[in-house]
Amino acid sequence: MKLSRLILLSVFGMATMGASCSEEAATQQDNDQQEPVATTPEDCQPIDMGTANAPDQKPTFEGQTRACAIKSETAFDVQVLTKNLEKPWAIEPLPDGNLLVTEKPGRMRIVSATGQIGNPIAGIPKVDARGQGGLLDVALGPKFDSDRMIYWSYTEPRQGGNATSVARGVLSEDRSRVENVQVIFQAQPTYDGTMHYGSRLNFGPDGMLYITLGERSDIEIRPQAQQMNSHMGKTIRIAPDGKVPNDNPFVNKENHLPEIWSVGHRNVQAATFNDAGEFWIVDHGPQGGDEVNKVEKGKNYGWPTVTFGEEYSGAPVPNAVTTKEGFVDPVYYWDPVIAPSGAQFYTGSAFPEWKGNLFVGGLRAQALVRLRIENNRVTGEEHLLKDRDQRVRDVRQGPDGALYVVTDKENGELWKITPKQ
Repeated sequence: MKLSRLILLSVFGMATMGASCSEEAATQQDNDQQEPVATTPEDCQPIDMGTANAPDQKPTFEGQTRACAIKSETAFDVQVLTKNLEKPWAIEPLPDGNLLVTEKPGRMRIVSATGQIGNPIAGIPKVDARGQGGLLDVALGPKFDSDRMIYWSYTEPRQGGNATSVARGVLSEDRSRVENVQVIFQAQPTYDGTMHYGSRLNFGPDGMLYITLGERSDIEIRPQAQQMNSHMGKTIRIAPDGKVPNDNPFVNKENHLPEIWSVGHRNVQAATFNDAGEFWIVDHGPQGGDEVNKVEKGKNYGWPTVTFGEEYSGAPVPNAVTTKEGFVDPVYYWDPVIAPSGAQFYTGSAFPEWKGNLFVGGLRAQALVRLRIENNRVTGEEHLLKDRDQRVRDVRQGPDGALYVVTDKENGELWKITPKQ
């Protein structure tokens, strides 16, 4: 049974001193009850992120926001592999040490381990790159070593608008093109807008493909995050060929789309699995209310009915509360927000201190955010690379245990993070 405390709508209208906190505000373009944790240490000092947008809102449980600041003891080096990527959106390390990178305008390239940028890979379908749209995530198929299959998400131009679609194709042996391209998923409905496509791709330990989707932002379509005949604001689970697994939670349920795995998300651009095979996402809030969620089959995560955020005007999100029976509370939330994009649980051996930590790209925070998670609670937070003043778009772990980061700008950078020698 969840905690039943409800926060009235009036809370959302108070104190709007913070700056606009989500990705689109920054750019204009672009539980069920969980395990108890120890009380906050007396010497706990959270990271100073400024005044909350809704300071009178209270967390549902201790430690749900503003965790103690922690500091890495491990020294590391940051190598800038290149500064010549155009608005890179995703990075996917290849087994040989090279890296697949997507650029939002519609190009996919291979960047060598030493930073040489390859020509655009041919065969990528046309994208709608307006606003937050474009060529978005990329992931290696589960049998890439034998079939060279790659998967990518993109904003597909359609009659009457656009929506997120997922395609797959075989990377040619010379890696110059993708062949036998198939569109295996098309989010519905088509909508004439330019925001909130979600779009992270993850293969789970079950071999299934998990896709995150946004609810397209605008007030008229936003309620579809709670409607089961729409893909908007959902996570999706399909087989690698696009078929719907029989054990999806809403298969054969009337007026429910069978691809849906979870419900009630706003704009998930950060998603990853941990070593235990659990699916975690970090969702963009509006002004305030970015949230970390552990996603479980068939559960409802609340948006726009339950949120710690408020509208960019400072008004409350209509008819919303911060916690409600039947909806999953976030494991953690930020107010003001970090604007999360890209996520990676660290599983390598290069940084033993970081083992099991969740790394999240921070667009507004201009940082690589490290979260220490214990018993499904965030017990420490660190903001790395702040001195570089760059919006972090994606973070991935390479087979060498290094972390790779791309930054969100016209001349986007690709970084490699390794232990200091």
